[in-house]
Amino acid sequence: MAQHNETGKHGEEEAVRYLLEKGYEIMARNYRYQHAEIDLIAKKEKLLVFVEVKARTNLSYGNPEEFVSYTKAKLVMKAAEHYVFAHNWLHDLRFDIVAVTLAGNELRIKHIEDAFY
Repeated sequence: MAQHNETGKHGEEEAVRYLLEKGYEIMARNYRYQHAEIDLIAKKEKLLVFVEVKARTNLSYGNPEEFVSYTKAKLVMKAAEHYVFAHNWLHDLRFDIVAVTLAGNELRIKHIEDAFY
């Protein structure tokens, strides 16, 4: 498996661990709808959170959260709309980014709530 795929998997695992520690329940991982994918779908009480996870091992080109493009955000929102209707979710929604930096032995997690909408 390519190094960037391993980094992504490790970052996603760290994001799951972080969200669980913060009291979220993970509802789905890698949810797909057509060409769109949502990394994590989490729930906390009556709030459903669609999470884009970005992981980097090197900050030379910028912080992980800076790599969520407008196009990616639109795709996440499209898949989220499908999930909401398919599961008849009638409560609040939020779109977050969990940015994971895995540099050497250092792990940093930045949770950005309401990252896009």
